[in-house]
Amino acid sequence: MIFDFRDRCFIWLGLVFFSVGSATAQTESPEGWYAQGKQAVQESLRQTPNTQRARNIILFLGDGMGVSTVTASRILDGQLRGQSGEENSLSFERLPHVALAKTYNTNQQTPDSAGTMTAIMTGVKTKAGLIAVNQRARRKDCASTRGNHLKTLLEELETRRYATGIVTTSRVTHATPAATYAHSPERYWENDASMPAEAIRQGCTDIARQLVAFPHGDGLEVVMGGGRQQFLPQDQVDPEYPDKRGGRRDGINLIEEWKKRYADGLYVWNQAQFQKIDPERTVRVLALFEPYNMQFDSDRGRDKAGEPSLAEMAGTAIRILQKNKRGYFLMVEGGRIDRAHHYGNAYRALHDTRAFAEAVATAMELVDQKETLIIVTADHSHVFTLGGYPTRGNPILGKVISNDDHGAPKTMPESAKDGKPYTTLGYYNGDGFAVLEDIGRRKKGVDYGQPGRADITGVDTTQSNYYQESLVPLTDETHSGEDVAIFAGGPWAHLFQGVYEQNYIYHVMRHALQLDPQPE
Repeated sequence: MIFDFRDRCFIWLGLVFFSVGSATAQTESPEGWYAQGKQAVQESLRQTPNTQRARNIILFLGDGMGVSTVTASRILDGQLRGQSGEENSLSFERLPHVALAKTYNTNQQTPDSAGTMTAIMTGVKTKAGLIAVNQRARRKDCASTRGNHLKTLLEELETRRYATGIVTTSRVTHATPAATYAHSPERYWENDASMPAEAIRQGCTDIARQLVAFPHGDGLEVVMGGGRQQFLPQDQVDPEYPDKRGGRRDGINLIEEWKKRYADGLYVWNQAQFQKIDPERTVRVLALFEPYNMQFDSDRGRDKAGEPSLAEMAGTAIRILQKNKRGYFLMVEGGRIDRAHHYGNAYRALHDTRAFAEAVATAMELVDQKETLIIVTADHSHVFTLGGYPTRGNPILGKVISNDDHGAPKTMPESAKDGKPYTTLGYYNGDGFAVLEDIGRRKKGVDYGQPGRADITGVDTTQSNYYQESLVPLTDETHSGEDVAIFAGGPWAHLFQGVYEQNYIYHVMRHALQLDPQPE
């Protein structure tokens, strides 16, 4: 290949400018942009499909991590590292293959996590609220699920002697992790107290019990997340919070039942115990770090017993599972991204997305990507937007400061028609602007009986307890119905190169593992 002098200069400038993602608005140049684009084409041309059988699959699921969340988190991550932010890339954005997934449920234009994760784990789309049962079932109707169960990929791999695991920052019985191992016409039947008596009489069991009684193979090797309340009886005090008790009405301690069933298992519930896990000697682990969901990543220091980061959990899980010579399947969920968005709190949503990206980076360092298919996606998006015309490098959580007529940054925030400043980030609906000392308290939103917006002139919108403004007043912000991104690398990752129904992800995973006879 022959380059002229101009090509060589442009490429050199581009490498200097774009090395290690360190570019900023101050160091950019026209030559650098040209070289960067040319270099990107060359890197794409060097890619060759990996068509060998995948030995392992790691499925990363950012709950509620729509494209706008990825973009804003990318910028925040870069800004926290001294960059302008826009030019930054999160770990999974460097995976070579990208596609889009349609997220609608069979009965809803805007989906929920149960129906979407069921599509990903079974290859079949279904209704909102259903866990690994098909659309013929009716929500909350136990009898309607008979003959309508869908086998999940995790269940099948357990029967084939693969190692399996789930890691989440939500409850391990929450919709996303539950759709890997359980079957239910109602996502919220997480313990028996949440179920109607009729459903129990008809033979349905709660999701926590299904996890412990998992009938396939030798059971999940790794379960990490929150949700102790779903496993403990109502007369038992939580080990971390004396004022909290278990949630089970049947009086059964499912943690003790798990210990009895799995003599090779290790149960942990705090940071000190987690740090003592020896992945080389640990065969199986159940880790429940909170009665309910785990802390938001930016709040982990407030947890009295401590709890690991998502990256730490993912790394330990991989080290335990990779001892299986046949291979493994691991699902890792950044579950709290979704909850922060429902609160209308971009700060925590973006910080949890950064923690999620760190977990992906950990996995990419630990595995051989020649034999491990890594998929990073979301179940759905949120009504979360980036708007206004902020200048380059403007704090992503800040108020909008635009450019003047000559394209240079102004010195003061822009004002809306009502004379008040506004932020780059916002929500179409939700509880609106509020500032709290404690996110656990019920938000005191805007007084919707008063006209106009809140005046945020003197408010620090970059602090953790700021809740972005919303247009439509609702108790909680909602999901949105747009497509979500799929990022992939490893064996057969090149099959992600278009716009697909969400259940397509399952079929790519199945093909990569070569679970079906291959045509001659």
